[in-house]
Amino acid sequence: MKAYLPATLDAVGALGAEIAAGRRAAGWTQEQLAERLGVTRKLLARIEHGGPNVSIGTVLEAAVLVGVPLFGVNRRDLPLVADRARAQAALLPARVRHSSLDIDDDF
Repeated sequence: MKAYLPATLDAVGALGAEIAAGRRAAGWTQEQLAERLGVTRKLLARIEHGGPNVSIGTVLEAAVLVGVPLFGVNRRDLPLVADRARAQAALLPARVRHSSLDIDDDF
């Protein structure tokens, strides 16, 4: 089993707690949110408890469904944030943007 850094576990735990709070504020049960999300209640429980082995797309979808602001911005502003990140990446030299280096980060 992969070991996660404490900061990673803290982040997924905090996001999971926000998702759970948003779900409760919406008046939904875990079963209701899981159905809207298209996952099992068990998977939603893992998300809400900060399980690090859940697809990031599923976690972000859950956050959006319950109104959790992502990246500290309003949901309608996210495309602007993504465009800005792409523009900043485009300023990097091609050798940095499209690095083909095989990095061994397994320490």
